[in-house]
Amino acid sequence: MEGAREFIPYGRQWIERRDIDAVVEVLESDWLTTGPQVAAFEEALAEFCGVPHAIAVSSGTAALHLAMLSLGVGPGDEVIVPAMTFVATANAVVFTGATPVFADICEDTLLIDPDSVSSLLSSRTKGIVAVDYGGHPCDYEALQNIASRHGLFLVSDACHSLGGYYKGRPVGTLADVTVFSFHPVKMITTGEGGALVCADSGLAKRARRLRNHGIDLDFRERAGRNTWEYDMVELGFNYRITDFQCALGISQLSRLKEWVVRRNEIASRYRSAFCDMKGITPLVSYSHVVNAYHLFVVKLIGAEERLEFFLAMRRRGIGVNVHYKPVHLHSFYRERFGGRKGQCPVAEKAYHSIVSLPIYPQMSAQEVDRVIGAAAESLEEIGVTS
Repeated sequence: MEGAREFIPYGRQWIERRDIDAVVEVLESDWLTTGPQVAAFEEALAEFCGVPHAIAVSSGTAALHLAMLSLGVGPGDEVIVPAMTFVATANAVVFTGATPVFADICEDTLLIDPDSVSSLLSSRTKGIVAVDYGGHPCDYEALQNIASRHGLFLVSDACHSLGGYYKGRPVGTLADVTVFSFHPVKMITTGEGGALVCADSGLAKRARRLRNHGIDLDFRERAGRNTWEYDMVELGFNYRITDFQCALGISQLSRLKEWVVRRNEIASRYRSAFCDMKGITPLVSYSHVVNAYHLFVVKLIGAEERLEFFLAMRRRGIGVNVHYKPVHLHSFYRERFGGRKGQCPVAEKAYHSIVSLPIYPQMSAQEVDRVIGAAAESLEEIGVTS
């Protein structure tokens, strides 16, 4: 493998001096947590998404969990989730005592298939979680129609798609609750961190309470009432995020629009290069969306070729990865919920051919061209282009 400094990862954060200064300013202040930067970040995020409420939390997984709880998911309920996602999407359902039901995906985008969702509805179905895989918003019109007809909630797991659009509407306005992650490889970072956004004030109030142990009054409310009294009215969690994380988030959010533009420029360069390259096919990205391109995923011919391509690219210092093994095939879901091969055939077939190529805003044109060159060399090495 080439030297570590020349290694191109599949994703990475972009930290500038202004980000560092914003964090240091908070570290030198009186508030490290539950202070003014948390509220300021929530306000900025809500404004960016075009919704009234944002609740910042400690991770995207925490946001998913609070979304489920705030929507009343519990034992005996079923929630439909896509098979092609990170395990946290389904785990958040399990945390509540409910059962995740795995829907298959569309072959061209790897997004949840509305027809599969419809086929899985039962008297126990409480809601649907749509995952904007790779940054491409799902078919929210079709999913909302299903949810409305059957009295279900719709949650958008938009951990890949902050800054994206669907038919002119920003991600964050497309479902009852939208969830984001601020992990370092995501659209913006707070180190670890996440958020949920929504229009429902009652739901937002409950999510804030659950974020803070289930306590009815936070410290600002107690200070405003000149009292120390509070009551824990339900079992909650410590899912709080710090002020210095939120200061970083505010600084990062100010550059998100230009970063989405840059991700699309890189994706366009990849698509142009791969359109005539035998053996490698990018996922479809539809014209009615703005794809945030957290990932740039391509399909190879099959499992054997995918493995050989993966290893050949890694030897060339290109940090390709695979996203994701279908959740129902993980050991926990096999043993606990009877996950089995053949349950979601489109997702299972896709898993054996997909590879994620590097894409992040700080990539230079030379690095993008290096990835393209390495892909051509790797395909030739493994005999796919012959």
